[in-house]
Amino acid sequence: MTDTTPSLKSTLRADLTAAMKDKDKLRTATIRMMLSAIQTEEVAGKEARELSDEDILKVLARESKKRGEAAEVYTENGRGELAAKEHAEGRIIDEYLPTPLTDAELVDVVDTAIGQVAEEIGERPGPKNMGLVMKVATAIAAGKADGKRLSAAVRSRL
Repeated sequence: MTDTTPSLKSTLRADLTAAMKDKDKLRTATIRMMLSAIQTEEVAGKEARELSDEDILKVLARESKKRGEAAEVYTENGRGELAAKEHAEGRIIDEYLPTPLTDAELVDVVDTAIGQVAEEIGERPGPKNMGLVMKVATAIAAGKADGKRLSAAVRSRL
C-alpha cells in the first residue's frame, strides 16, 4: 500500500515556491522559518534523521506557541506593530496544524481516556492516576489539544 498524500515537508516547500511567486513576503518568510525549524530539529541530537509528519506537527505547534507568547510580550510592552507581525506568522503556521479540539470534544477525549484507564486498572481512576489518564488522552488527542488544556480537562474530570 503506497501513501499518495504528499508529506507535510513537501507541502511546505511547494507553498514556499507559490508564496515566492506571489511575492508574499510574510508568508515566504514564515514558511522559510518553519522549514528552518524542521531542519534544525532533524539535525538535533546525535544522529540526523528525517522527521515524520507527526514530528513536524510537534515542531510547528511549538513555533506557533512561541509566536503567541512573543505577541503577548510585545502587546504588554506597547509594541503593537511587532505583536501584529507575530500574530500574522502564528496564523500562517496554524494553517498547517490540525484543527484544535473544541471544549466538548476535549471532554469526550478525556472521558474516553478515563474509561480506558478504568478498564485497565479495574476501578475508576482518581487524581493519583492522572499520569495514566494523561498518557491515554494525549494519544487520543493526537496533537489537536495542547498539554495545558488537556491537563486542566483531565484534572477537572478526575
